Amino acid sequence: MSSYTILTAAIESTTVEKNSDFITFLHPISSREEAMTHVDYYRKKYPDANHVCWAYIIGNTRQPLTQAFSDDGEPSGTAGKPMLHILTEREVGNSLAVVVRYFGGVKLGAGGLIRAYSGAVSSAVNCAQLTLVTPCIEIKISVDFAKEAKIRHLVELHKGKILATDYDLDVAVTLSLAVAQAESFIQDVINETAGHAIVHKTK
Repeated sequence: MSSYTILTAAIESTTVEKNSDFITFLHPISSREEAMTHVDYYRKKYPDANHVCWAYIIGNTRQPLTQAFSDDGEPSGTAGKPMLHILTEREVGNSLAVVVRYFGGVKLGAGGLIRAYSGAVSSAVNCAQLTLVTPCIEIKISVDFAKEAKIRHLVELHKGKILATDYDLDVAVTLSLAVAQAESFIQDVINETAGHAIVHKTK
């Protein structure tokens, strides 16, 4: 589970293709329910629009937790899927894209629609702010007092963060660490303490 980017804040943009208006909205989301609430809102806000197409992706775009899209009456594969493709390729995780189309009287054809919907979302993404997310895990380590300094050094080496230190018969160090670093960190702890450390992943 490596670091990935997610949408930070909502964005609105408008593009025009052969007299058709494409009004695009990007929203940060964390669930399908949240995404559908936004979609329903735009359907009610633009009742006279010809199409309200959408696509969302939750989690890391390379390993999404869930994703979905809708062409909302446009020819199959010409709206929602191209929109989702842009979110994926531009690595805009935890995001919903909604494109409201007002038909301008000129048919775009399948290729034209794909380009128009892709371009509409891409233009919005160009203005978007993204936040880097690093999945972390919490680890608790119990060692004797003589090994505390070594543990602290390893935490620093693996760019972790010590959350708490409890002193009893042994020292219990609770820390947060990037998931990608966890296995190598634990192996280093085992090596440095000759296997005497007790390691527990808490979450």
